[in-house]
Amino acid sequence: MLEKTYDPAAVETRIYEGWQEAGAFKAGAGAKPGAETFSIVIPPPNVTGSLHIGHALNNTIQDILIRFERMRGKDVLWQPGTDHAGIATQMIVERQLAERQQPGRREMGREKFLERVWEWKAESGGTILNQLRRLGASADWSRERFTMDEGLSEAVRKVFVTLYEKGLIYRAKRLVNWHPGLETAISDLEVENIETNGKMWHLRYPIEGSEETITVATTRPETMLGDVAVAVHPDDERYKHLVGKHVILPIVGRRIPIIADEYADPELGSGAVKITPAHDFNDFEVGQRHGLKPINIFTTTARLNNTVPAEYRGLDRFEARDRIISELEALSVLVWVDDKKIMVPYDEKSKVVVIEPFLTDQWFVNAEVLARPALASVKEGRTKFVPKAYENTYYAWMENIKPWCISRQLWWGHQIPAWYGPRLNTDPDFNNRDAGPKCFVAETEAEAIRLAQSYYGNRKIEVYSAGVNAPDYAKALSTFETAQRDRMNADTWSMRKHKDPFAELSDSKVPLHRDEDVLDTWFSSALWPFSTMGWPHQTPELAKYYPTDVLVTGFDIIFFWVARMMMMGLEFTGTEPFHTVYMHALVRDEKGQKMSKTKGNVIDPLELVDEYGADATRFTLAAMAAQGRDMRLAIARVEGYRNFVTKLWNAARFLEMNGCTRVEAFDPRANTLALNRWIVGSTARAVATVTAALDDYKFNEAANAAYDFVWGTFCDWYIELAKPVFTGDDEAAKAETQATAAFVLDQILKLLHPFMPFVTEELWAETGKTGPAREKLLIISEWPDLKGFEDTEAQAELDWLVALISGIRSVRQEMNVPAGAKIKLLVVGAGDVTGTRVEANLSALTRLARLDSVDYTSDVPRDSAQLILGEATFVLPLAGVIDLDAERTRLKRDIAKETVEIDKIDKKLGNEQFLAKAAEEVIEEQRTRRAEAEDRRARLIEALSRLS
Repeated sequence: MLEKTYDPAAVETRIYEGWQEAGAFKAGAGAKPGAETFSIVIPPPNVTGSLHIGHALNNTIQDILIRFERMRGKDVLWQPGTDHAGIATQMIVERQLAERQQPGRREMGREKFLERVWEWKAESGGTILNQLRRLGASADWSRERFTMDEGLSEAVRKVFVTLYEKGLIYRAKRLVNWHPGLETAISDLEVENIETNGKMWHLRYPIEGSEETITVATTRPETMLGDVAVAVHPDDERYKHLVGKHVILPIVGRRIPIIADEYADPELGSGAVKITPAHDFNDFEVGQRHGLKPINIFTTTARLNNTVPAEYRGLDRFEARDRIISELEALSVLVWVDDKKIMVPYDEKSKVVVIEPFLTDQWFVNAEVLARPALASVKEGRTKFVPKAYENTYYAWMENIKPWCISRQLWWGHQIPAWYGPRLNTDPDFNNRDAGPKCFVAETEAEAIRLAQSYYGNRKIEVYSAGVNAPDYAKALSTFETAQRDRMNADTWSMRKHKDPFAELSDSKVPLHRDEDVLDTWFSSALWPFSTMGWPHQTPELAKYYPTDVLVTGFDIIFFWVARMMMMGLEFTGTEPFHTVYMHALVRDEKGQKMSKTKGNVIDPLELVDEYGADATRFTLAAMAAQGRDMRLAIARVEGYRNFVTKLWNAARFLEMNGCTRVEAFDPRANTLALNRWIVGSTARAVATVTAALDDYKFNEAANAAYDFVWGTFCDWYIELAKPVFTGDDEAAKAETQATAAFVLDQILKLLHPFMPFVTEELWAETGKTGPAREKLLIISEWPDLKGFEDTEAQAELDWLVALISGIRSVRQEMNVPAGAKIKLLVVGAGDVTGTRVEANLSALTRLARLDSVDYTSDVPRDSAQLILGEATFVLPLAGVIDLDAERTRLKRDIAKETVEIDKIDKKLGNEQFLAKAAEEVIEEQRTRRAEAEDRRARLIEALSRLS
């Protein structure tokens, strides 16, 4: 016997452990040999992460697809794993060291520090995957991967070396987003531009050899120390005579040119722009076009370096700003200052550190070349986005793609497989300082040494760790380079050999050191779909499950992850990594506001699971996951779906109490009762609707169709209509209905399983204790296939009965008929079919509509409410049941009240100032209120018309 109430906390852990022990999550579980495959790779959460509501939505959608396709008999793989999260992980461990007053990263050295990070990962790195288990995620945990495990590290090295050899990876000095606190380059995704109250300083630069000046404006006056030009628009008549002349940079005294470039906007400010290529992305492009040499004025910690006048060296950038403004005022260079709202780039995590455009040597990928086939894949339809509108976002990124900076100045991550050594004096770039050291890129140190030996000849190669024995390396490098220079001059070399008998050996040892930087986390993530399956080795998993089918992800990483997986997948496997990209929306609070800790409106999915169960949490997210529309998550919705879980449990318990057990070889197509033929046909239609919606990634439509069928059709109608059969004397009818109810419950458990796996698996096991033995767990059972089970005649009859009872109930409610009052029903103009239906369903009609009697008549009496169904009019005489005049007065008053409310909202929504100033969630709330008021008014008008 089922327990009286369902307790998720007592069931979920046990059910999940049972799935794992049975191997139900493993790739291919339940599939027949040769079955069609279906695979998804999980967007790897950061190893530092904890489950938030976005993760819960993303993984619920994935799990729905995985469970659905597994039940459809496919050979399914859901590939799990985590991302090493370079910056976040390193910050956590460094913070931990500081809190424990232990030696810091640099004191420990790279090797010891990385040992500590791996220890932290072993202790704390699995938190989020364990949390996903609580949500019911049925990933193949036996195949869990980590972006820095040995297999994935091999793939990363292989890709880096291959792209380098193709000329698609290169090292260059370029402008990057620089984090002065962490002293590393960061990605655009880790930068948040925040509107800030700032200022615009207008500066007057003197023109060389003239009394004339030119005025420029800047929001960052400290960067003027790095100015290398002033730009004006080539068509700006005010400045044409100045192009080619020079200004003298105040404070510094540097002579810089006035150039013509279309970047300068004649309509903005004075039309003249200071150009600082080392500290502004737009200025860098201008500098590239005009061959201007950038001047970097900052250190890696955003202090002023030795390129600036002595009195400013070592100052923090903001301290320097104040000092420079004071000096500019004293020199009469500062003309005026405006208050201005400006966008300032902050560290996305802390919202405190201001990110600095910074000129530095970094590694880059030529993304433009890799983007071409990835762009064509979407345009030619081999990969599609759902919703389709996101394709435009993809195109915008890919058609304007820039070089991808892939190096980070961290220790935790994939160390770049490049080794550096001094150039030989025979190298064409020996005297070219901009060329840098000789670089050897290889998958292993042994291969790098082999490459070095082919360059250096018979010299001995000695590899140094620049961090651990930097002084030794510096000494060896200096010795080698000095010998190389001396050898270029015969007299110098002869003199040196005369003084030093060992001079010939001075450059016999070549010092090499490995690049200390690591790769951008997104680099390894870009390989995720194929590296997790064993690439670069041709594994059985790679052959079977790649390319994958669907990627489920958020819109904010279309470029950072989706596009890069497309590029890498096509480059290294020749195939798109997935045929569909499903972009889920953002989860907001019930007022439509973005969740944030500052606002205090964050909803913790694990708290929802604790309070309401995983099934209710999952079903809420699925039911609200409309394509292309952010969801507003209200706790009341989760409570409502918890009630749905309870409704299902209670229905199963009621059927159990009424002897509804499964029957061996039961064929519902042999049913004789219209009621049973109807529910089987309705089940078939519900299965078809849910299946089609899931195939189209319309998760909300699938969930809502299942909900409407289970709660409405099955529980509220079928069970209610079946109650008299269960308690009646017709044993044949009872047996058929009991068997049908048990059969339909089985189909319902299958239908709901992808959405609510725990309660359905529990009910599957409990209902399997009677009747034929269950052959397998629900998770690997077959998806319902009820094609051909529809019965149009029974459907028409029972749909008519449901519509009639619902209509009578609505009239009773609208007219304020007392709930306990039984009233008459008169039928006018009934044809033979309607008459037959009334007689066949008279008992159910009178019981469920609370009728005193049902009679036929040709006239409609006064003071009656009417409803039309088919060719007949159904009349409810209300005289003596309610005060009709008072009811008409009430209805008219309520109609007027709703009209006033609608007019008030219309005035607000028609006010342009309101629309311009109000938050989007406020406007949306007003629209929702109007729609609700309009619906209430329509129902009141319909009720009044019944009494007219």
